[in-house]
Formats: sequence, C-alpha cells, structure tokens
Amino acid sequence: MDESTVTSLRQQAEPLAALSSTHLTPATRLKLMGNDLSVNAYPTAHGGFVYVGSPRYDIPTEADLAAVFEVAERAGIVWLKFDADSAVIDGLPVFGIPGEAL
Repeated sequence: MDESTVTSLRQQAEPLAALSSTHLTPATRLKLMGNDLSVNAYPTAHGGFVYVGSPRYDIPTEADLAAVFEVAERAGIVWLKFDADSAVIDGLPVFGIPGEAL
C-alpha cells in the first residue's frame, strides 16, 4: 500500500477519549443506551460513542454530559467513548456504578 494512503487516512483522524460511564448519571446512561440523548450518540452494548465536535457543535441538555463536553472541548477531544470498563477521570463527578439498580 502506498504511504500516501496511510498519511491521507491519518489526516482524517479525530481524537477520542474513553471514559467510564459512571461519569453519567443513571438517567443519562439510560438515554445513551436508548439512543435518546440531546446530542449525536451511538449506543453500544456497554455504553456508547458521543460526538463532541471541534469546536463543540452543541451543548447537551443533560447537565452531567454538558460538564464532560466542556472538559472534552478544552482537551481537544472530538469523540467520547463511554464504557463501564473505561477509566474514571480525576476531577469529573462519578454517579454510581453501571449495572447497579437505577
């Protein structure tokens, strides 16, 4: 494969951060899983991907997610991957453990 193809593909890369779904309230986690968030999201079996944009394209109506968007934009993150097994990020609020009774 031509190296220019690799370079071209790399130029299309967008920063993604994986973080614990505990940074979302149980209600927001349910919205993510039900594909009912106020912003573009793509649910997965254990969380989902949420589009932040660069610059941030919208402000979520979910306050917990809006706070994460604020930090993500400052960090240059375009995509968020919420997953029960991903890292808890210091400084972000934590709202219970995924899988616990909501």
